[in-house]
Amino acid sequence: MHVLHIPITSSVKMKVERYFLLLFSLFFVMPSAAETSGSAAEINRLASRYESAQGVERNYPKAFQLYCISAALGNVEANYNLGWMHFNGRGLKSNHPVAVGWFKRAAGLGDTYATNMLDRLGNIPAEKDSACPIPQQSRKLNKKQIETWVRIISASQEIDPALVLAVIQTESAFKIKAHSAKNAQGLMQLIPKTAQRFGVNNSWDPIENILGGVTYIRWLMQHFEGNVKFVLAAYNAGEGAVKRYKGIPPYHETQQYVNKIMARYKREKHPIPPV
Repeated sequence: MHVLHIPITSSVKMKVERYFLLLFSLFFVMPSAAETSGSAAEINRLASRYESAQGVERNYPKAFQLYCISAALGNVEANYNLGWMHFNGRGLKSNHPVAVGWFKRAAGLGDTYATNMLDRLGNIPAEKDSACPIPQQSRKLNKKQIETWVRIISASQEIDPALVLAVIQTESAFKIKAHSAKNAQGLMQLIPKTAQRFGVNNSWDPIENILGGVTYIRWLMQHFEGNVKFVLAAYNAGEGAVKRYKGIPPYHETQQYVNKIMARYKREKHPIPPV
């Protein structure tokens, strides 16, 4: 929230603090396993909670990752918040040129707070943020850029990016426009039902597609207690089939799918992401 980043005078400090304590008491909720699969605005709000320790332990790296994802999905405020983190050195070394880059991006999207910060910072030249490389056209990401976003998104969900990359290679061979006969779409081949379940509005946007797919993998990791083979089988055939057969279903396609990915990944156990 922008208001958390604005200095307040001593005359209103008590009222503001009481106001936020009231909001906190009304809306305090621990983040769920799939919370980062929501809208860009929801992801930005979750990032703010990790930055400001609102109901969760303060975690600047996770806040940065979530702000980055939110900004890539189009949230204006997340751009400002990334600038603010660089400006103040919140969890990273203070870097005013990179902060200016984010403030300029936010101001260009209509954020008045960012415009005020640019006036304050004067003529400092803007620099791009190598840790959060927002693409101008996300639908034209190359393989290296896709790998970068897999790392960012996987870190935010506490999933090994090597596993996600192996899934993408098998599902779509890194083809953003991949479309199966069963209507599975994009890099992680999300069917519309799964996309809707995990908050994906546009499966053809590669960043949104990766976020939805990784969130689903996170959910499966929790559901199957880190059993990678079961997770992969469920990703291919559905968690119901894995539960029904108490393991990898006797489907030729699913068994081939699991074996193909395991030949690349080679780890049968994955740390269970926290709920």
